[in-house]
Amino acid sequence: MTWDWGAVRDFLPHFWDGLLVTLQALVLGSLISFALGLVWALLLHTPARPHAPSGARRWYALVRWPVALVTEFIRDTPLLVQLFFLFYVLPEWGLTLSALTTGVIAIGLHYSTYTMQVYRAGIEAVPAGQWEAAAALSLPPRRAWTAVILPQAIRRVVPALGNYVIAMLKDTPMLMTITVLDMLGEARLFSQQHFQFTEPLTVIGVAFVLISCPASLLLRALERRLVR
Repeated sequence: MTWDWGAVRDFLPHFWDGLLVTLQALVLGSLISFALGLVWALLLHTPARPHAPSGARRWYALVRWPVALVTEFIRDTPLLVQLFFLFYVLPEWGLTLSALTTGVIAIGLHYSTYTMQVYRAGIEAVPAGQWEAAAALSLPPRRAWTAVILPQAIRRVVPALGNYVIAMLKDTPMLMTITVLDMLGEARLFSQQHFQFTEPLTVIGVAFVLISCPASLLLRALERRLVR
């Protein structure tokens, strides 16, 4: 087996197209997972604290179990199954989305159930005195959350959220199964057309390493900074 630099050169234009699609799916999926995960966490956990108003506790009791069932179902089923369901089953019900949009929604929805647990851990780590101080100052619930609780909780969980970004990056190749031409999709298509598999697959493997390693180092530096 010989290495063909000509194949690498021919593949690079397709690689850049696939890289752009991969980054789009990663960024948009991350935004959905972070935002939706926070919503899940607030719906599932926070109003249950003993010092919460009675109205909040009643509302919590009504929404907790349906949300818990939905998030548990999403977390316990494979991302690949969810991709197939959204892409192939929803059109039968009259809802048709593009392949990339479907992939972004699937990744964001799937990982939101994991970021939810990260947010919950961060919220629980906020000292009880902070909750009591907010109640003693008679802060409205929204003000207490936005000014006291969430800033402290999110600061604690940023490194963990970053780890899920790397996990999402490594799961983006699954989008190829629903015809999204990400890096792996472009490599597979190029290989089938030119019967050269080693070069394009090696290029995308190196690309994943070059993206993931600096991101991991950045997360470690951020974690040390936040600890200090």
